Amino acid sequence: MIILRLDRVMADRKMSLNELSEKVGISNVNLSNMKTGKIKAIRFSTLDAICRVLDCTPGDILEYKSDDE
Repeated sequence: MIILRLDRVMADRKMSLNELSEKVGISNVNLSNMKTGKIKAIRFSTLDAICRVLDCTPGDILEYKSDDE
């Protein structure tokens, strides 16, 4: 299972949803869905833009947990 940790990274950077949305260039709704884990996929270009703005790596945002845990 892949877990999105976007909310944690945003909190660490003290960045609001609106601010990140403006800097990345995606809608608040899409970003909110990402933040709450209500997505099935993410484009590499979107992940790249988020990592660039938040100065992080994909591993900071995405976490893997086996279904057995």
